[in-house]
Amino acid sequence: MTKKAAFLDDRGVVRVSGEDATGFLQGLLTNDVAKLGAREARYAALLSPQGKVLFDFLLVRAPADANAFLIDCPAALAGDLVKRFALYKLRAKIVIADESADHGIIAYWNDEPENAPGGVFYADPRAGALGHRAILPRAKAVAVGEASIDEYEALRISLGVPKGGVDFAYGEAFPHEADMDLFRGLDFEKGCYVGQEVVSRMKHRGEARKRVVRVRLIGAAPVPGAAVRDGELPVGFIGSSSGRHALALLRLDRVEEAKAAGRSLRAGDVGVAVEGSEAFGRP
Repeated sequence: MTKKAAFLDDRGVVRVSGEDATGFLQGLLTNDVAKLGAREARYAALLSPQGKVLFDFLLVRAPADANAFLIDCPAALAGDLVKRFALYKLRAKIVIADESADHGIIAYWNDEPENAPGGVFYADPRAGALGHRAILPRAKAVAVGEASIDEYEALRISLGVPKGGVDFAYGEAFPHEADMDLFRGLDFEKGCYVGQEVVSRMKHRGEARKRVVRVRLIGAAPVPGAAVRDGELPVGFIGSSSGRHALALLRLDRVEEAKAAGRSLRAGDVGVAVEGSEAFGRP
C-alpha cells in the first residue's frame, strides 16, 4: 500500500493550558482527560446540559507540557468552542486560545507517519484504519498533505465514522445517535460532566432509537440533508457520500419495519439500502 497524507483544511486547533487545564476539561468532556497519556488522543465531545452534542473533537496532550492540551476540531467551530469554554472558565487558572491560523491537521493512513520537527503525532482513536493524525505548523501541514481530501473522506465513510455538521447536526443529536459510544468517544466510568445524566440514561435504556449508519445508494448521491423515506413516512436523512456509499442518520425501528415488509427506502429518486446489521452501530 502507498502511504497517504491529506491536509484537512476543514479542521482547526484550540489550545487549553494552565495548571487547572486537566480538571477543567475533565469536568466538561465526555471522555476521561485525566488518564490521557503522552502521544495518545481521545475522541470526546462537549454537550449541552440536555445531553446533545455541541462540539466533537480529538484531544491530545501538548508535548513537554502535561498541563496543556491541543484540540483537533472543526475549523468553523473553533472560535465558538473557545467562547463556550470561556463560559465555564470562572476562576480556573487556564488559557484558552484558537491556534487555527498557525497550525493545521494532517491525516495519515496506510502506514506510520514520518515525524517532523514541531509536530504532535497521534493515532486516531476512533478506528485503527483511520491511521494517524498530526498537528503541524500550518505551512508544513499544507506542504505535507498531498493526497486528496476526497480519498480520506471515502475512507472515513467506508468505516462508518460520522462527521459532525454533515452526518449529524450539532446541537440536535445525542452522542449515541452520532455513534460516539461505538467510536470510543464516551467514558461511562468517569465522574460527572455536562450532559452526563442524559448519556447515562440512554446507555441504560439500551439501543439508540436513531443512529448514523452506512448505506449504499442506488443512483447518484443526493445532496447532504436529503430526506430518506419509506413511502411517505420520514425515516431520516442522507449525510456525507463517496460514490455509491454514504452515511445516513436513520430511525432504526422504521428501517426494520420497511425491511420486514419488503419495502425499499428512497431519498427522492435514489434507492437507499442499509449495509447489513453491522451498520446498526456494530462496526
